[in-house]
Amino acid sequence: MTDRSDTGPARNDWAGHGRSLAILWGLPALVMLAALLLGPFLRAVVWSAALVWMGGACLVNARRCGRTHCRFTGPFYLLMALLVVACRAGLVHLGDEGWATIGVVTAIGTVVLWWGSERIWGRILLPRRQKPL
Repeated sequence: MTDRSDTGPARNDWAGHGRSLAILWGLPALVMLAALLLGPFLRAVVWSAALVWMGGACLVNARRCGRTHCRFTGPFYLLMALLVVACRAGLVHLGDEGWATIGVVTAIGTVVLWWGSERIWGRILLPRRQKPL
């Protein structure tokens, strides 16, 4: 279940290699943390862009190699980006601690989706082959 070989789908797994993991998900997460020092408008721009970046990387990675958690974290990050935009536009109100709420939900959601999905279905979830008619 945790095979990190350089053959098959694992070879194409961006989340399974330190450098690509750091660039595609670690760097945007650090940028989001740094954006806490910005005003609400710029913070919303940075957070939504970083979440779209990470969500897109997850969706591409899921197609590249079938990484299980990417099938869940990709849409999750895109939904969180939408929530950031909706909050900034005044469509959703999360109170005085809205940024903290979004940050905590994003962090906990990432851990739960990553860890949980791979415990249930394994590290790589390949599509089932269709039986010929």
